[in-house]
Amino acid sequence: MVNKVILIGNLGSDPELRYTTSGTAVATLNVATNRKWKDRDGNLQDETEWHRVIVWAQSAEFCGNYLSKGSKIYAEGRLQTRKWQDQNGNDKYTTEVVANIVQNLTPRAAEGGGGGGGFEEPPMPQEPFGGGGMGNMGGGTGDDVPF
Repeated sequence: MVNKVILIGNLGSDPELRYTTSGTAVATLNVATNRKWKDRDGNLQDETEWHRVIVWAQSAEFCGNYLSKGSKIYAEGRLQTRKWQDQNGNDKYTTEVVANIVQNLTPRAAEGGGGGGGFEEPPMPQEPFGGGGMGNMGGGTGDDVPF
């Protein structure tokens, strides 16, 4: 079974950063994606879909520190539907993306008049099982990969 979501979109508001009682950071992002197409009559149609994205721990702190309304982001994670009750005791459901990867795709402003560009990215996660994922291929970090 596969439950995987990949979104590229813009933030509709600044990230909402909170902390659980145990001190774990959690950020809520409102991400807009757009779809454009031509209808039967040849008229250009535009549709915006809003997604609620939840981010945890270090990635949540990255979002709170480096992202803002209008930022273009890449988010990857899984869909999750939660059940809750409103003030009247009625059952409500919400579906959200729980992201394990979030990257800022908005170029940084040129600093000091120098060529600039580049992207803000969250710190690389620690590799599971103490490996580099590529075996022993010259001990590289993957920085020399051409894509």
